[in-house]
Amino acid sequence: MSNTIGVGLIGTGYMGKCHALAWTSVKAVFGAGPRPRLVHLAEANEELAFKKADEFGFDRATGDWRQLIADSEVDVVSVTTPNAFHAEMAIAALEAGKHVWCEKPMAVSLVDAQRMADAARASGRVAILGYNYIQNPMVRQIGDLIASGAIGVLNHVRVEMDEDFMADPEALFYWKSEASSGYGALDDFAVHPLSLLQTLIGNPTRVFAHQAKPYADRPLADGGRRTVETFDIANVLFEIGEISGVLAVNRSAWGRKGRIALQIFGSAGSIVYDQERMNELQIYQANGPAGAQGYTSILAAPVHMPYDRFIPAPGHGLGFNDLKIIECHELLNAMSGMPARVVDFDRGLEIERIVHAMAASHDSQDWVHIAAE
Repeated sequence: MSNTIGVGLIGTGYMGKCHALAWTSVKAVFGAGPRPRLVHLAEANEELAFKKADEFGFDRATGDWRQLIADSEVDVVSVTTPNAFHAEMAIAALEAGKHVWCEKPMAVSLVDAQRMADAARASGRVAILGYNYIQNPMVRQIGDLIASGAIGVLNHVRVEMDEDFMADPEALFYWKSEASSGYGALDDFAVHPLSLLQTLIGNPTRVFAHQAKPYADRPLADGGRRTVETFDIANVLFEIGEISGVLAVNRSAWGRKGRIALQIFGSAGSIVYDQERMNELQIYQANGPAGAQGYTSILAAPVHMPYDRFIPAPGHGLGFNDLKIIECHELLNAMSGMPARVVDFDRGLEIERIVHAMAASHDSQDWVHIAAE
């Protein structure tokens, strides 16, 4: 790989800005590897594109994302648009010989997710999805603890993801309540816990799911109301081999801001983690005198790499955007042919199959088995 790499960014909302910050910071944080060059930015219209290119530091801007794909100076494309556009943009980029960093969920339909995975394999390029929570040094530490046998043989896991950005029944209708965006909480939210399960333990092999709509409709900006077409709540029983599990996700949970609560139980202890307190974990080990047993808190520290790349002292804490910088570094590792901790399109397709199996379970009111591909 050359000393620089040309970056293209499609979409400049919340996640687009996260990607821009990651591309800008990754060299300063990690040192090694190519220096990203912010080449081309695309938005829905030219005026917004030029405004954001100036803010983010991109050389060129366009209101037509296809012009960005055709730019010979762009080596890798960040796709941070609404879900319905992921497949078309990612496939076009791969067919043009670009690497791809696409936000989750992979696609609205399983057919499109399969097409994306096929395109990635055919292209020979690196294509990953934006599952940055797996990059947290504390999540990496959980994996190390499990692998070391610190809590024995795993037998049960519970994971919850809750936020309240859709909790207000009078919040305006927007695209996340449209069927074109997917099922709702299952593919908007559940994919994150599933990425953690996949990374730490494995993929569910059997699921039983139920989805719910807390509000039947929402107001429109120009008056009237529109029926909500997606589910903001989902509850799932699942199995990963002999391990039983519970998954609960809710986009309308008042008071919850960014919660991914993970409880992992084994024959010799348990591990507890919450993304709202992302720089710590708790471990219980069933040894020693009964009166002295209890959860031990572990704070993130330089020993939990790559925390050391950001901060030289324990307890100061990383943030969401730092995880995105780590993810960017892992993408660059993969592009260089090095080992990388990423959810590529093949692993992402596995997550999509699980989500669609959960939706099928809700429809059938029965367990659904997930066949290994």
